[in-house]
Amino acid sequence: MKIVILKYNAGNIRSVTFALERIGVSPIVTGDIDEIQSADKVIFPGVGEASSAMHFLKEQKLDKVITDLKQPVLGICLGMQLMCNFSEEGNTNCLGIFDQKVSKFSHTNKVPQIGWNNIFDLSSNIFDHVNENEYMYFVHGYFVEVGSNTISKTNYGIDYSSALKKDNFYGVQFHPEKSGDAGQKILENFLSL
Repeated sequence: MKIVILKYNAGNIRSVTFALERIGVSPIVTGDIDEIQSADKVIFPGVGEASSAMHFLKEQKLDKVITDLKQPVLGICLGMQLMCNFSEEGNTNCLGIFDQKVSKFSHTNKVPQIGWNNIFDLSSNIFDHVNENEYMYFVHGYFVEVGSNTISKTNYGIDYSSALKKDNFYGVQFHPEKSGDAGQKILENFLSL
């Protein structure tokens, strides 16, 4: 099985790589279009800023490559947000896979949200053998509203989407690679899709 981690100018690639290696998978970290298109699964990680990340994806022609993928794709954190229509971060037009908007937290004291929070209303096979109200690790100042693509929610001042799904595209706002056994289970579930 060929697992590709999308290489672009956003962080957390190393921690995702280590998490996959812990479950016996050696991913290929690449921005090469042929490698990405021929992968069995693609992971789209992200820690960074939306407008500069989108600019880089467009410059490398990866924006079109990502939206055309037919195999399972998992966006993590910024990766998930970039799969939405629009982000308030830098007023950025994103990839438009999920018909959702990314907004800045304004209903809470502390931004960004950093640390453990629970996920609930789980409604996807990516959460098989993951408990309702399981705790995951989050680091983010922007969020995706609850909508038709929401497959899990988290509350931080308001309920928001902590995971999304549409067709072959999945996104998680939390960091499964930093979320212990439950996060590892989500990665395993994604790899077995």
